[in-house]
Amino acid sequence: MTGSALLILAALVGSCIQFTGAINDRKNDLSTEQAETYMPLLCSPTPDPLSPSSSVHTLRPGDISAVYVLGTPISHSDEASRVVKRVAELLSMFNPEVITQHVEQISQQPRNLLEEAEELSLSLSNQVTDWNLVLLFVSADSLCACSPHVAADVNAVVQEVKAALQLLEKRLYHTLVHVVVWSTNHLQDNCECMSDESINQRLHKATLLKTLQDSLGHVLENPKWHTKREDFTAVLQSTPVILEPISEFLQPSTGEAEVMDTSIFTIPCPTQQRPFLWTQNNSPTETEGKVYSKSSTRIDPGMGTTILCTDRSSSPITPTSVHELRPGDIKVVASVGDSLTAANGVGAKSDNLLLVITEYRGLSWSIGGDGNITTVTTLPNILREFNSNLTGFSEGEGDENSPTAFLNQAVAGAKSSDMVQQVRVLVDKMKNDPGIDFHNDWKVITMFIGANDLCDFCKDSVFFSPSNVISRIRQALDILHKEVPRAIVNLIELLNIVPLRDLHKDKSLGCPTWLVSIICPCILKPKDGSSELKKVNEFNEAYQLSMRELIDSGRYDTHDNFTVVLQPFLREIYLPKLEDGRSDRSYFSPDCFHLSQRAHTLMAKGLWNNMLEPVGNKTFRQDFSTAIDLKCPSETNPFFRTAVNSDYTYPGPPPTPAPIKNWGRDFSCVNTAPSNSVPTSAHRIRPADVKIVAAVGDSLTTAFGAKAKNLLQLRTEYTGVSWSIGGDKTLETVTTLPNILKKFNPEIKGFSKGVGKRQTAFNMAVSGAKIAGIPGQIRKLIDTMKNDTTVDFENDWKLVTLFIGGNDLCQYCNDRATLSLQNYSLHMKTSLDMFYQEVPKIIVNIVEILEMEGLRKIKKDSLGCSVLQPLICPCFLQTTEDSPELAEIKRFNRDLQFETENVAYGGGYDDREDFAVVVQPFFKNTIIPMNAEGTPDTTYFSVDCFHFSERGHADMASALWNNMLEPVGRKQTYNNFTNARNNIKCPTEEHPYIFTKVNSLPSPATTTTTTTSPTAHSTALPPPFECTNTVPVWLAAVLAVTGILIGWAVTWLLLCCRDKRSKKKMTAVEMKGTGF
Repeated sequence: MTGSALLILAALVGSCIQFTGAINDRKNDLSTEQAETYMPLLCSPTPDPLSPSSSVHTLRPGDISAVYVLGTPISHSDEASRVVKRVAELLSMFNPEVITQHVEQISQQPRNLLEEAEELSLSLSNQVTDWNLVLLFVSADSLCACSPHVAADVNAVVQEVKAALQLLEKRLYHTLVHVVVWSTNHLQDNCECMSDESINQRLHKATLLKTLQDSLGHVLENPKWHTKREDFTAVLQSTPVILEPISEFLQPSTGEAEVMDTSIFTIPCPTQQRPFLWTQNNSPTETEGKVYSKSSTRIDPGMGTTILCTDRSSSPITPTSVHELRPGDIKVVASVGDSLTAANGVGAKSDNLLLVITEYRGLSWSIGGDGNITTVTTLPNILREFNSNLTGFSEGEGDENSPTAFLNQAVAGAKSSDMVQQVRVLVDKMKNDPGIDFHNDWKVITMFIGANDLCDFCKDSVFFSPSNVISRIRQALDILHKEVPRAIVNLIELLNIVPLRDLHKDKSLGCPTWLVSIICPCILKPKDGSSELKKVNEFNEAYQLSMRELIDSGRYDTHDNFTVVLQPFLREIYLPKLEDGRSDRSYFSPDCFHLSQRAHTLMAKGLWNNMLEPVGNKTFRQDFSTAIDLKCPSETNPFFRTAVNSDYTYPGPPPTPAPIKNWGRDFSCVNTAPSNSVPTSAHRIRPADVKIVAAVGDSLTTAFGAKAKNLLQLRTEYTGVSWSIGGDKTLETVTTLPNILKKFNPEIKGFSKGVGKRQTAFNMAVSGAKIAGIPGQIRKLIDTMKNDTTVDFENDWKLVTLFIGGNDLCQYCNDRATLSLQNYSLHMKTSLDMFYQEVPKIIVNIVEILEMEGLRKIKKDSLGCSVLQPLICPCFLQTTEDSPELAEIKRFNRDLQFETENVAYGGGYDDREDFAVVVQPFFKNTIIPMNAEGTPDTTYFSVDCFHFSERGHADMASALWNNMLEPVGRKQTYNNFTNARNNIKCPTEEHPYIFTKVNSLPSPATTTTTTTSPTAHSTALPPPFECTNTVPVWLAAVLAVTGILIGWAVTWLLLCCRDKRSKKKMTAVEMKGTGF
């Protein structure tokens, strides 16, 4: 909410003073820890005028007497009210008497904007001297972005705003109206079409906001709002405000928001040069973002192409080999992909972002068939010059289900995970179309995918890992290989998307950067030179390399009537420049993200030329600023080039890797330093600050049978490799949470080693334990830590992992009363109460119980799996499929997960600054790992097919660690067991701390610096106006005295509370764990 308030204030005052965020690396006398808690510098006072302003165009922040708000829907009144209160608080720096009590809507009955304006004007009818600020919120949430009537709906909202402004202008005096387009990040209940998976929700939402913003801008550009009266004006906020979670990432600027650097945040302040609140009259005329220069006009004289090829004949007889295929032999074209193939916004000729939603499929570079080659350059239009009977191309506008889309089955917003579905639909359409001879017609199918995966990879780097993305592409290509005869498939290598950032650095181009930050956050978010930007480039290159390796495996050249050819013309692209050195925006649609018809023309030419170039010698650099001439089939080789007719030798699959000797992980984190001083808050703990690790739980924490090779070894507890507490060897060979933490703090204590009970240290888990036994384990843990002379119990930060519930669940059907949900909740609360009341400086990880149903799939022809597994967990494994008993136990499984979160986040553990409990939910939706044959991979399990093997423990450790570095509410809720050595996440510069519920929320308006989560959009800088960095001496003195007084008060309260707690008697709960 503070970010939204700063956004509004920046637009109001247009000046700034900088303060440092937690990730700023500036060199000064402040320590890192001091910088993290350094109080933001307040605005320095400017000379007061002799009398209040008589003109709204010379209005200073201190002249504002009251702040009012209009247009807040009841459903989101809390969010909007908090933003307005923050604005009022910021304005109070200039006038401490500013009125804030009228910012909330009094009536709870829904009212339209005109009615609210009427009510406000009546309440202020007698007020003619004091200056008022009216924040008029225009909500986009009442509009349905994907509705066919959205243009009319936007116009209706604009007319309502216009009517309200006219009423205010007529009745109010001494008033500045600041109009703000705003939205929440919630899906509207009245917009059913947004729940359609084929709808690109972010694109529709973003374009709607921009359309509403521009429409209101046209209204408020009317001079009557700025010149008619000296004591009234209305202005429009330069960018929309999106309330949490996106609000913290959008900042205003004179033209557009800049999002490249998050290290500096600003409190906007007036300066002597610009002391007034912004209006249309007192600011320089700005055309940035509104008018394109003549050299970057979006209207191109023509998109046709001349083909100079003289030999356009087909083969004398229909070829039987894909390696002897001439352009004239192609009868069918088809495509799958995302919005770049669906052609979103290609035909948008004006600055109308609503048109970006439109899919101009007839203009699509790889599959469009509008017009002919003299007017529209696309691959089908080129091919039609060789075979006029070509079919399959798309025409006109519409989505993939429209009749004219035909074999263009690309879906806007699609990712690699959507390819299998698109391919299946495409194959069905080709088989069932009467105009296609499926078995005899030669086909060209183009697949272009991966950009949206890259746009989202920072939100889930495991799901969008190169190996996972290429696996999904391989599955789709395998279907084509298996089911489609006589086809050549173009796999377009993913373009280098990073140069897109350059387009958004130049504010003179007027690109809606805030909008693209919604569509593709992972590309625009990182600042230049950051490790996050390096990772973007690494993922981009890894996607490209994985595609090359897939095709170079030769798996699609097993017969002569099918092949896949990688076309790499987009591997390295160079954005075209204007004569003045700026990027040429005419190659992009109005959102500066999707491509215009001009770019589609060049892509069509690039693809065609790639198809005629030999494999191994294809063009992979594309400079859009240079002309591309169409190549022609040569007399010596008139065929589309494949690996075979290019005499290309596949390098083949990489050599078979050596047998895996260990389940270690590679470590690449660079931010491994601890805090400069011992933190006092559990919400500011870096991994290196953790001094003690501990764990309580059952056999999965004792590592029961983790390294067992036979039933005789099954009873052995291999505690040194336990996922949450083991410390054998190093991370390179044994993956455990302590071994990861050793990379940050080599002196960490508490981990268990070896086997059995000899070196368990602070691993208090007991095989066979249920939730009732956890309080006893905790009592033993507390006593052991207190008596350990190497532990500074009061000052060392502790990380304790609690994982329990499996045995309760497995035995539930045998004792429902004892193992009831109520008793589970009681024991969990008792356990957390003990930590909360007795242990200082502690973070408690509660790992949610796994979803046990998947264990029913683990089968193996062995005594352990067939006999022991059902006996270990009878309530889940001995029930029959679809039985009421199985339904009951599955429901109880979910209830335990829900109750765990309810107890942890119920508010009972929020009052201690040095305590945090965090639920780590990576097992919430348990996925059984599969092998290459598609069956459950039993190597993740011990010989009883129930407990985890060392390999399983390694992946559990990685999943737990990665959960710890993900914000609450956005944690990964499923396991992705792959044993990749590079899946260890790292703390980011933006958020170097272990995530808790508190530091996962947007920062309130306090004196601490703002941090953002690693999956969020970055925060942009307001315009670089002249700033003052001085603070008056009297202010420093006042703040110092205030801080001392507050410190005394807080200390007295803490001592009182501690004295009361020490008098409470704790009742120990007897442990009732049962051994295996």
